This record gives sequence, C-alpha cells and structure tokens, in this order.
Amino acid sequence: MKPLKKTLHLADTRGKADHGWLKAKHTFSFSNYHDPSRVHFGALRVLNDDYIAGGMGFGMHPHDNMEIITIPTSGVVAHKDSFGNYGTITAGEIQVMSAGTGIYHSEFNHQQNEPLTLFQIWLFPNEENVKPRYAQQSFDVAARHNRFQTVVTPADDQQDDALWIYQDAYFSIGNFEAGQDFSYQIKRPGNGLYVFVIEGEVQVAEENLKSRDGLGLENLQEAHFKTTTGVELLLMEVPE
Repeated sequence: MKPLKKTLHLADTRGKADHGWLKAKHTFSFSNYHDPSRVHFGALRVLNDDYIAGGMGFGMHPHDNMEIITIPTSGVVAHKDSFGNYGTITAGEIQVMSAGTGIYHSEFNHQQNEPLTLFQIWLFPNEENVKPRYAQQSFDVAARHNRFQTVVTPADDQQDDALWIYQDAYFSIGNFEAGQDFSYQIKRPGNGLYVFVIEGEVQVAEENLKSRDGLGLENLQEAHFKTTTGVELLLMEVPE
C-alpha cells in the first residue's frame, strides 16, 4: 500500500469573503478566492463555512452536474428551486441536491433577526446529466454521542437513516467527549478521507486539529482519533 498522504488546511489559511450580509470562509478555491494548490480534494470540490445575516441570502441561481450538501449549524434556511421544491432546513437537518442536467435554486435566512450559519459542500458526481433531485432529512443528534452517524451515502448503498447522492461518498458526523480514542474505517477501498473539525480539538494522523481545521488523508484503510477536548467532527469519505 502507498504511504499515507496528508493535506493540512488550517482554519486561518482559508479564503475569506465579507459582503456584509455574507461572511464566508472557503477551504477550497471558490468565487474570487483562487489557490491552485487548493482546488479540490478528490471528488470534494467546495467546503464553504457561511454566516448569513437575518433575511438575507442567495437569489435564484443555476447549478448543473454537481452534488450539493447543505448542513445548517444554527438558524433556519429557506429553500426554493425550479422544480417546485420549497421549505425550511434547521440545525439537525441536512439537505442534498443533485443538480444534474440543471436546476435553479435560492437559499435565504428564513429569520429576520437571527443569523444563519451553515456549511455548503459540493462534490463532483459520478454520473452526469441525471434528472435533478432534492431531499432533506432530520437526524437524531443524540445518536452521534461518542460515535459517528452516517448522514450521506452513495446512490448504490442507500440506507433508510441517511440521504444519498450520485457519488461513492460517505459523510459522517460525530460528537465525542474529551479523552476518547476511536477509529473510522474506510468504507470503499481507494477512497480518501477529509476530516473537518466543527468544534473542539482532536489528534489524528499525528496532527493536532482545532476548530475549523481540515485534514485530507489518502492511501489509508482507517483513521485513528484521540480527542483533546469535547469535539464535533464532520468526516467526508470521497474518491481520491
């Protein structure tokens, strides 16, 4: 097996955008932020950490041939798209959208007086020009205590308790207490793992990661973790 390859993205090295109503941090090149060394990690193309002021948001705009995952961390997202889907998404819920042949959508902060924070994540699909689709699901956050909860799976491995996308990718979220030792097993040989620390501090692959740090790992079968503090982790297993 090839030696472990690591790609470290510390929180304060991310691209930044401040539009007043929108404050965004970009782990990978996005919009006006471009770094040739940080365009994607395998199939993972975009990892945006957004703060959106009350009542503000993104008007109708197009996407195609991209898998889009939205994970609110506080506040309420108002979604509307050109296929007639509309509704709200809150913390504890996750939204997926397969843009496929093309879809228009808008995303706004549903609340006028409270900020909205969310992660928006894009993946290259493994099948292009599919019929666009939209789904959202509520998850039991308590089920993530000291364990990983699978929230996104590939289309050919659909699970009743997870959303699915057109990519050989698995997303998992876990909340762990301090002093915990645990591992994550790669589900599909040849996939890499991108570790993103939502909050807290953790050790993995001889790296000490803090809030909003990211670490890409390639050529591995499992990753071992040890928590320094209480920590919330988002793991994105994607084709390298």
